[in-house]
Amino acid sequence: MMMIQSGINNATANPLSSFAASQIFGGCHERNILLKKTNASTAAGGVTHRKISLSNGGNGGSRRRSPDVVCPKAVSDSSYSQTCLDPDASNSVLGIILGGGAGTRLYPLTKKRAKPAVPLGANYRLIDIPVSNCLNSNVSKIYVLTQFNSASLNRHLSRAYASNMGGYKNEGFVEVLAAQQSPENPDWFQGTADAVRQYLWLLEEQNVLEFLVLAGDHLYRMDYEKFIQAHRESDADITVAALPMDEKRATAFGLMKIDEEGRIIEFSEKPKGEKLQAMKVDTTILGLDDKRAKEMPFIASMGIYVFSKNVMLDLLREKFPKANDFGSEVIPGATSIGLRNCKIHHSVIGLRSCISDGVIIEDTLLMGADYYETDTDRRLLEAKGGVSIGIGKNTHIRRAIIDKNARIGDDVKILNKDNVEETARETDGYFIKSGIVTVIKDALIPSGTVI
Repeated sequence: MMMIQSGINNATANPLSSFAASQIFGGCHERNILLKKTNASTAAGGVTHRKISLSNGGNGGSRRRSPDVVCPKAVSDSSYSQTCLDPDASNSVLGIILGGGAGTRLYPLTKKRAKPAVPLGANYRLIDIPVSNCLNSNVSKIYVLTQFNSASLNRHLSRAYASNMGGYKNEGFVEVLAAQQSPENPDWFQGTADAVRQYLWLLEEQNVLEFLVLAGDHLYRMDYEKFIQAHRESDADITVAALPMDEKRATAFGLMKIDEEGRIIEFSEKPKGEKLQAMKVDTTILGLDDKRAKEMPFIASMGIYVFSKNVMLDLLREKFPKANDFGSEVIPGATSIGLRNCKIHHSVIGLRSCISDGVIIEDTLLMGADYYETDTDRRLLEAKGGVSIGIGKNTHIRRAIIDKNARIGDDVKILNKDNVEETARETDGYFIKSGIVTVIKDALIPSGTVI
C-alpha cells in the first residue's frame, strides 16, 4: 500500500509548484498483500514509505518545507511499532464510513440488506471491518452514512457498539446518519460526496483536524494512525491510500498516473480499453522490482482518504458544490486545481489547470491545459526567464476566458478596468469582445502585464 498526498487549499506555502498533482509519499507493502482469487484487496499491516524531496520551482516567499529524501523503510504491524499522533486521533479525527449503494454485484445477498450488512464469518458483518480498523487505530468518533436497505445495518450497529465508545472521557461514538430530506436538500444521497455534503452541518460541529473517509464494504486490515501520521508529516491537505494493481482488476478502480518525480498527473475512474492502457505507469517508483512492476503497472485508489477538515468543507461547498462522487469528481478535480491562498468566485476551472499562490479569479472560464509540464521543465523554463503554463503568482483575473495552454506570468492584471468593449490584440495574445477579455490558446502574457 502507498499513500498519496494532495495539496489543495489554504496552505502556508506550496511544495507542488505545478498545482496539478499530488506527492507520492510511499512505496508498497513488502509482502504480497493482494488476494489472488477475488477482487478484494488487503492492506494488511504496515506500510513501506518513502519521502520524496520536492522543489518549489522558484515560487519564492514563505514555503512549506519539502520532505527529505530517506531510504524506503518498512513500517511493521508489530505491537512494538510506535505511532505518536499529537493531538491524539481519538480527539482529532472523525471517521466517516460510507454505507454504499444498492449492492447489485452482490445480489441476491443484498436483496434485503445493505452491502455493508452482508454477514462475514460468525456474527460479523462487512461494516465491522472499517469500524474495527477505526477503533484499533484509536479513531473512536465514527459516523456511518446509510441509505439503501439499511434496516439490518442500522440494527447491527446499534446492538454491536455501545452508544458511548469513549470510556471515562465520554467522547467516542458509533452513530448512524441515515439519508434524509430537508428544505435545503430535498433529494436522497446522490453519491459518496453528496452524502457527506448533506451532513456537513453536523460533521463540522466536531472539533477535529481531519476527516477519515472510508468505504463500508471493503475487506482489509489497516492502521489508520500511521496513515494519519503520514498525512500530517507531509503537511498535505488530502491523503489517498493506493495499491499497485494488475491489468485484470484495474478496470474496477480509480487509477492514477504519475510523473518522474512521483506526482499524480492524471486520475481516471474505472477506465477501459485505450483509456486503461494510457494509465500504465512504471511502478518501480513505488518500490516494486522489475518483475512485479510489469505484472502490476497500475496505481489504484483504495477509496480511503484523509481530508484536512477545512479542505473538505471548502471542496464540497465552494469548489465542487455539485459533485456527487469522491472518486470520479472530487479527487480528480482537487488534483487538477490544487489551490493555495487563492480566491475563486463564480468561475469554471478546467482540467490540468495550474494556479499559483495569491491568485484571484472572478467570473472567468479557465480552460486548463492539454498536458502537464514537469517540475524540472518548469524550473528550466523559469531559469531562462520564461513563463510556465498556467497562472502565475499574485495574478488577478476578472470576466475573462483563458484558452488552453496559456502562459500567464506573475502579477498580471486582466481586469479591463477601462471597460473597453472591442479590441483585437492578437500579437499580444488576447482579444476583447463585449467587454470580455479572451486570452487565446498558447498565448504568452508576460509578468506584470495589465490588461
